[in-house]
Amino acid sequence: MNAPLLNGQVAVIGAGTMGIGIAQVAAAAGHPVRLFDIAPAAAQRAIDDLARRLRQRVDGGKADAATTEALLARLERADSLEQLADCALVIEAVAENLAIKQGLFRDLEALCSPTTLFASNTSSLSITAIAGALQHPERMAGLHFFNPAPLMKLVEIVSGLETGAETLAALQALAQRWGKQSVVCRSTPGFIVNRVARPFYAETLRALEERVADAATLDAVLRDAGGFAMGPLQLTDLIGQDVNYAVTESVYQAFYQDPRFTPSLVQQELVAAGRLGRKSGRGFYRYDAPRSAAEIAFAPPAQAALPQRVTLHGDWSSLADLAQLLSENAGAIKQPGQTSPHVTIDDVTLMLTNGKTADQLADERGTPVVLFDLCADYARASAIAISCAAQNDAQHNAKAIRLLQSLGKQVIPLPDYPGLLTMRTLAMLANEALDVVNKGVAGAEDTDLAMLRGVNYPRGPLAWGAALGWRHILTTLENLQRYYGEARYRPMPLLRRYASPATFPGAER
Repeated sequence: MNAPLLNGQVAVIGAGTMGIGIAQVAAAAGHPVRLFDIAPAAAQRAIDDLARRLRQRVDGGKADAATTEALLARLERADSLEQLADCALVIEAVAENLAIKQGLFRDLEALCSPTTLFASNTSSLSITAIAGALQHPERMAGLHFFNPAPLMKLVEIVSGLETGAETLAALQALAQRWGKQSVVCRSTPGFIVNRVARPFYAETLRALEERVADAATLDAVLRDAGGFAMGPLQLTDLIGQDVNYAVTESVYQAFYQDPRFTPSLVQQELVAAGRLGRKSGRGFYRYDAPRSAAEIAFAPPAQAALPQRVTLHGDWSSLADLAQLLSENAGAIKQPGQTSPHVTIDDVTLMLTNGKTADQLADERGTPVVLFDLCADYARASAIAISCAAQNDAQHNAKAIRLLQSLGKQVIPLPDYPGLLTMRTLAMLANEALDVVNKGVAGAEDTDLAMLRGVNYPRGPLAWGAALGWRHILTTLENLQRYYGEARYRPMPLLRRYASPATFPGAER
């Protein structure tokens, strides 16, 4: 990285939450930083608010006074674009409006040194389009931070069509010096994170629309069973329903209304009602009144006796943690084979959902069937979701529930919903991540890293899909596509290739 960028003045344009957060990151790394906003009072207010928050941390013994004051001394307000002319790097964090951003960078190019690099923190607009306003678009890239910028480790470095290799290399080195983990991607709608993450919200929103369960129970499935840090409905309340809906709508339109990005009518209605989540006092949950604990629909303790015989059939290498739990806590006996892993509990079949309903599988197998959902880590998950075939009687279901409760799990019974919730969510996440890789938007390692560090997923969707088995992911999506008759669940070409035994011998398991 060249010396001017390593030690030089950094400008941040836009004094909102992201702007002041990026300015704090740069100042903490030792750069003198100028913060510009079209409203000078807003820039000064942002600096003053930051100083107040940081000094409160010092007062609370959570930060060093000298380090804090040195950081604040490196921050100053700029009252005009002309004051940014000598900056080595200008980062824009203004409103998501293409014409505004293009005009801003056009003006900056006329003012700044030919060596100044330009970056946009846009989360939805094309870097190629923004850079189209420049005479030298090779100087322009995306530098997409995540909120809150001082805490979140990930930065997406986004290459437009004309972005220079030297620009990308300089920004990668800078991000590392700032203590960030960077991933590089091409400028396509949603980049990596905002594109791949759409199914995380969409599948739970669909389940809510189809009245599978209430918000608290659906969130518990993804959080307590699936291993995600927050449930999707909790998270959209935190982000802001308007913000999350706008990103989904933007990606949907940018992909020419591809059905796999279809926005949710339930979320649209919340936005129309002004129920935007925490910031408005109400979203899927209430924040404007004393809160009582949300009731999650756990199954009560089953009264059935522990099963007499528990047998593990098939190849359990993809579910080794669950197999170990069943062996250690339920005395399960293994009968290895090449079939999909499943458990027989006396006369009941317990198996991982594959996108078919429990009713379908009970008809096919001629036995009572209980399906269980996917967990990122069966040993650590505090809960597990199930669905039971209508053909079962209460005793059949009680046997499965009793067995799972004996493993120390809370059981969340759901209606006979194909793919349950975590399984279908992972299948869609992995499918989208594979499309990102297949189309050269980003590499597999960067794609997984983006989802781990940008949105704190328990596992990268590609690594998780590979561990579970690409054949199971493919089968789940094919079954969902047949069930709904929708292109939304169509498997991507790279998934079909990865699931082929010719590509990965043994993948047919």
